[in-house]
Amino acid sequence: MKVLVTGGAGFIGSHLVHGLVDEGHAVCILDDFSSGSPANLADVAGRVEVIEGSILDQDLFLAASRGCEVIFHLAAIASVPESVERPHETHRVNCEGTIRALEVARQIGARVILSSSSSIYGEGPARPKREDDPVHPASPYAVQKLSAEGYLRVYHDLHGVEGFALRYFNVYGPRQSADNAYAGVIARFFENALQGRSVVIFGDGLQTRDFVFVDDAVRANLLAMSAPGANGEAVNVGSGVATTLNVLASTVFRVCGRDAQVEYREARPGDIRNSCAETTLARDRLGFTAGTRLEEGLRQTERTLV
Repeated sequence: MKVLVTGGAGFIGSHLVHGLVDEGHAVCILDDFSSGSPANLADVAGRVEVIEGSILDQDLFLAASRGCEVIFHLAAIASVPESVERPHETHRVNCEGTIRALEVARQIGARVILSSSSSIYGEGPARPKREDDPVHPASPYAVQKLSAEGYLRVYHDLHGVEGFALRYFNVYGPRQSADNAYAGVIARFFENALQGRSVVIFGDGLQTRDFVFVDDAVRANLLAMSAPGANGEAVNVGSGVATTLNVLASTVFRVCGRDAQVEYREARPGDIRNSCAETTLARDRLGFTAGTRLEEGLRQTERTLV
């Protein structure tokens, strides 16, 4: 099968590209390298087609997608703080970019696997988070991802575009940048601990997150390629386990063998208190269950850092 991966040089995107190549698919990547890196694709150089450019360039997007049966749409400005500071620019990439992906999919008859975010749930009282829970987005980024999901459903209902929206919880693993303010807490913890610096937690450290290893997130995407009933539905991609940031920090210290300190700072605007996935729908719709325990995933991540 020929597929397009937007944002394929990024953290999750590059892991997905490797997984697709391993399964024998023909892969084209569209990336402007604003956050992704060519180094992430070094192991598949010569086996994939890479097109450098913006997802906002409709003609380029269409050319890159020609002949593709699936579009994995990962390209985004995936940062809550950046969306707070620059809402217009992040809206343009995250919302208009999604519409362009869907327009191309409508024209060529491709399925769309949209990368969404658990941030759309916000501070709703339900725990764990179910896909049919009321949503309370607390940042422009969360609003943008919710809007992208809405467009996917509308394009299915109006034009028959098949697809799923995968609501990632906190994906982590090798090649994740410590500079990523949205999802890179584990990368930052490792970087600081290995260099003998304090790790920083915004808030009291009792806030919870659902950490899912990147290999599991890739598997969810691969399953979504051919899963039946692709009606634009949103599906959680998480482990179903809530971990406090304090526990995360102590586990990172144990894995890397360092006795680091924690520095607590004021909570950031737009950050939510508790987040954990209800995973029943992912199992029923995609046949997906996360298989990597947190400490195991952290050890795999740490081996790539030392």
